[in-house]
Amino acid sequence: MTDISKIIEELPFYEKLLLKDLEENENISPEEVAKKDNINIKSVMSAAGSLAAKDIITVNKNTEEKVKLSKAGKEFAEKGLPERRVLNVLAYEKEIPMKDLAKKCGLDKKESVIALGWLNRKGWAKIDKGTLKITDKGEEAVDNYGEDEKILKKLFSSQGILKSELTEDELKGLNTINKRKNLIKNKKITSHSFKLNQIGKNIIKHGFEIGDRKEEATQLTHEDLKNGTWKNLHYRPYDINAETPKTFPGKAHPLRKIIEEIREIFLDMGFTESNGTTLDSAFWNFDSLFQPQDHAAREMQDTFYVKNPSECKLPDEEIVKNVAKTHEDGGNTKSTGWGYDWDVDVAKQSVLRTHTTGISTKYLASHEPPLKMFSVGRVFRRETINYKHLPEFHQVEGLVAAEGISFQHLLGILKEFYKKLGFEVRFRPAYFPYTYMSCECEIYLEERHDWIELGGAGMFRPEVLEPLGIKVPALAFGIGIERLAMIRYDISDIRMLYKSDIKWLRDIPLDNGVKLKFDY
Repeated sequence: MTDISKIIEELPFYEKLLLKDLEENENISPEEVAKKDNINIKSVMSAAGSLAAKDIITVNKNTEEKVKLSKAGKEFAEKGLPERRVLNVLAYEKEIPMKDLAKKCGLDKKESVIALGWLNRKGWAKIDKGTLKITDKGEEAVDNYGEDEKILKKLFSSQGILKSELTEDELKGLNTINKRKNLIKNKKITSHSFKLNQIGKNIIKHGFEIGDRKEEATQLTHEDLKNGTWKNLHYRPYDINAETPKTFPGKAHPLRKIIEEIREIFLDMGFTESNGTTLDSAFWNFDSLFQPQDHAAREMQDTFYVKNPSECKLPDEEIVKNVAKTHEDGGNTKSTGWGYDWDVDVAKQSVLRTHTTGISTKYLASHEPPLKMFSVGRVFRRETINYKHLPEFHQVEGLVAAEGISFQHLLGILKEFYKKLGFEVRFRPAYFPYTYMSCECEIYLEERHDWIELGGAGMFRPEVLEPLGIKVPALAFGIGIERLAMIRYDISDIRMLYKSDIKWLRDIPLDNGVKLKFDY
């Protein structure tokens, strides 16, 4: 059984004050309470929230939409819609040569386009052999204003109108106006009302005194104990079951969290991290990977070429010579190469890297096997921005080079890597220009009951390794981090990862698949 006396005793001053106001008038609004009791509206809503948490009252929230004219809307309301201004001229002249339309009707170029579109849509006029002519429907409309024009006039003479106050015809007019761009501003107006619950009614029936307005102590301090002031303080009771407000501490961006998770997995597997530059030569980005200089991927529509600097410095002459030889006739790889004259000037071109694999070839050229390396970085491609493509995104690359390793080792490493990411993985044959025995990795999504491609892998071709002086096999694999993030966070639009959607960022759990490290 509810102890009403105990509840009343624990009620703070403002909550009792609000209850007294509700006793007098249950329909009183928060603003009226604030004015009546000469207190801040925030104090009223704070007291109401606390009473609602104790099930003493219910706080009802009502949201309405208020519409008003924008600056452009006011101009149209004042001068008249472009099609109305043309119709007013047509009412007397019946037809206007198209070349004279703007001048005769006092329209600018943009207004002329708008007027013609809406004249056609409303059926007021038609174009015949370069002349705009009024229609029968236009004749009828000369003295009869449409609902869109009427609501425009009504809004012009007001500071804004609640949608709920508009008639059905006015709402139709508003919908027509909304089909034009930037004429209407919409603003949500929120109001609150209170309702006494049974406990609240019982408190009022029981009766209570508000008491004096005095400062309430929320904690006992050392100073209070030392000087004896604790004896005269009024301590506010605590409800340990009361709801607390949400807090939003700073946290890493979800994309950054996944990058750190991947980095930790590689380091746990004994890999060393390497970083390259976002601006690199076509030599490392393409030529070192045995990609011919006339390959379609090198075209301007796929790659960002940089004007300043227009050229990059090439590595040691011996490496450049070996790569050139391999392209032309296969060099010492027993390959026939591509059979063309390799151009050093093409290799010097500056590009924004299109992948991170160039970091792997550069690492192979400067380190002796055995080695295990990974890299994480931004890459750039001339992609059309849409729900699954961006011109800038992240790639992660893994590289292992050692005596005796094989494709079987590659599959084993991949299984362990994806297992640490939390996925079951399977492989299917694939083709990549700089690897042989290549495969694509597919992960199983339990919620979709389906497999989805996530990354590719393969053994580097001899045409890649031999010019760099590597005499042992090397395996490589990589994944797109944004694609992984879309799967992890269940989003269908890649652009969400780069939007400042504060609600989405706040709602993502801190421990969403990411292992956190704490140092004590």
